[in-house]
Amino acid sequence: MKIAVTGGTGFVGQAVLDLMQQRGAAARVLARTVPEDRQDIEWVAGNLGDTAALDRLLAGADAVLHIAGLTNTPDPANFTAANVAGTAAVLAAAKRAGVERCVFVSSLSAREASLSAYGASKAQAEDLVARSGLDWTIVRPPAVYGPRDKDMFELFKSARLGFIPLPPGGATSLIHVDDLARLLIALLPSSPRVRHQLFEPDDGREGGWSHKEMAAAIGDAVGRRVVAPHLPRSVLLGAARLDRLLRGNAAKLTADRVGYMCHPNWVVRSDRSVPADVWTPSIATQDGLKSTAEWYRQQGWL
Repeated sequence: MKIAVTGGTGFVGQAVLDLMQQRGAAARVLARTVPEDRQDIEWVAGNLGDTAALDRLLAGADAVLHIAGLTNTPDPANFTAANVAGTAAVLAAAKRAGVERCVFVSSLSAREASLSAYGASKAQAEDLVARSGLDWTIVRPPAVYGPRDKDMFELFKSARLGFIPLPPGGATSLIHVDDLARLLIALLPSSPRVRHQLFEPDDGREGGWSHKEMAAAIGDAVGRRVVAPHLPRSVLLGAARLDRLLRGNAAKLTADRVGYMCHPNWVVRSDRSVPADVWTPSIATQDGLKSTAEWYRQQGWL
């Protein structure tokens, strides 16, 4: 198969390209800036707002894997432009090119669209995909961790200091980026088992991880016992304002993120699990967190 990929230079996208290259799969990838260290990939310079670039990306492709999306911004209005309009542009280009198969990477936050502008934008994008008339599959990953990730890295960095501030009590599911990459590639060939389905994958841990359990596991991965207090929403909002003052547009904690962080249940639903004959997770989270911490150390991040 010839696969058109958006978001190939991002955290999840790079893991997907690594695996596709290992398997000798053919990919054509959209990128704002073409990386110099992946010359064996067929790149298309452009972005989701560039119609000509999208047409070049989709020409002759057998399927499109739409990973690209905005996950954090100081201006919530940007989510609509990137995640909703961007998805609409990809779908339109697929139709012009006669590409029927589409695998779309959404987010578990789309399940509670009223909590954040990010989640709302992903829910709107899902609706576009579901009404596109294409042969689609939607994947809603929970919290994704692994090498190259800069969001969960904040928790690893905090754990090194022996302190991880947590949102109000709740639980979340986790998935290693390499397991997610395997799933996305496994979904590219169409079949009745995956066609017009919405999946919520995870690491296989029933009931997910309580926030306290997750903090303890990250502490163990970096070799520290951590103090992990639950903070009220008001304190987290104050921390978001402080982060904006200190890091400006590069702030990791935003008011929009606080909105969905404070929701108590980000555990995947069992009735949306991937059929076992299509994919099952292979990376135990304790092992995955430790190998991720080691990657951070090797890169000089920790």
